[in-house]
Amino acid sequence: MSPVTGAAYFWISIVKILVVFGGILGLVAFWTWVERRGAGWIQNRLGPNRVGPEGLFQPVADGLKNFLKEETLPPFSDRFLFVLAPMMAFTPALITFAVVPFASPLQTPWGVMNSAIADLPVGFLYILAIGSLGVYGVVLAGWSSNNKYSLLGGLRGSAQLISYEVSMGLSAVAVLVLAGNITMNEIVAKQQQSLWFVLPLFVAFFTFMIASFAETNRLPFDLPEAEAELIAGYHTEYSAMKFSMFYIAEYSNMVTASGLMVTLFFGGWDIPFTTWDSTPPWTVWKFVATFACFWLKVVLFLFTYVWVRWTLPRFRFDQLMDLGWKVLLPVALAYVMVVAVGVWALESAGVPFGLGYVAWLTAGSLVLGALLLWGLDRNRVIGGSASRQRARWRADAARARGAA
Repeated sequence: MSPVTGAAYFWISIVKILVVFGGILGLVAFWTWVERRGAGWIQNRLGPNRVGPEGLFQPVADGLKNFLKEETLPPFSDRFLFVLAPMMAFTPALITFAVVPFASPLQTPWGVMNSAIADLPVGFLYILAIGSLGVYGVVLAGWSSNNKYSLLGGLRGSAQLISYEVSMGLSAVAVLVLAGNITMNEIVAKQQQSLWFVLPLFVAFFTFMIASFAETNRLPFDLPEAEAELIAGYHTEYSAMKFSMFYIAEYSNMVTASGLMVTLFFGGWDIPFTTWDSTPPWTVWKFVATFACFWLKVVLFLFTYVWVRWTLPRFRFDQLMDLGWKVLLPVALAYVMVVAVGVWALESAGVPFGLGYVAWLTAGSLVLGALLLWGLDRNRVIGGSASRQRARWRADAARARGAA
């Protein structure tokens, strides 16, 4: 079965672009309602409930309000960069999703259609390259506003994104080592042949998830926007639709990060406990079932973002940087070497890739994960000031006993 080519490929790609990006924007609007209702549920209050049934039309009202509000421009700002910054934050958040396969292939009259908008042979590298461009929007917004609070928020945001981008990339390298490929569809296919990579690469998933929270500027990593300190951070001076573009970019980044976690660690569009979806013929029913399975997994991760935001307090900035450079980066780097040695040992022993191959890696990964979760930090790196003071008291008491 040959893939779609020629004019049919062009028009099918246009349709996929409209459907996927329109769907993401629709999901972003709906998820603002879910988050506010979820926050109300967690805080034992109602949340939006006046505009439409159960407040469902509240996102529509918010969108109309932002369209009709006055567009302000600070008198001493850099006009061009001030207008460009929201676009620089908004665009990479959307186009990063272009290489993520969200359903099984589909047989069409013109050939086999891949679900990803662009099935690039370097899909993972594309994600790293485009995803890192979002930091320019944050920096430009902070600098061009000519506001000290915005500048501090932009500096915080750039430092945070650069710090956790390294840990995210290294944790995903473990997936590439195990899959032996950087194409997103091949990574999904490898998981269909064995187990989802969340088990054999649990430590990589753990570090990737934490880095994803930091990359999306969500609590407990929302230091660039810390309202108690910086008003609203790098978008303090923004209003109307330019402010909304930052908001949409944040939620779009959440969708993209959730889609990446699903693809890299949870089998992508693979339906668990069945092989029906992984072999031809590629029918419409397979496409629909795998499409629903993929987005169900994404929604579960999106709910995790909401849950964490309204249940955990914010880090101090020094704690945030310590976690990134002193904990996540060494763990991700060491784990890549551990996985590489494990894969080399299994291949040297002649173990074929499959359930047995992955079972050995799963056993080692779960042991390392248990040790990591038990020993992680122990109030030595990101603990509060009180824990550090107690550590100093214990050290002083030990020195006093030694002197006596």
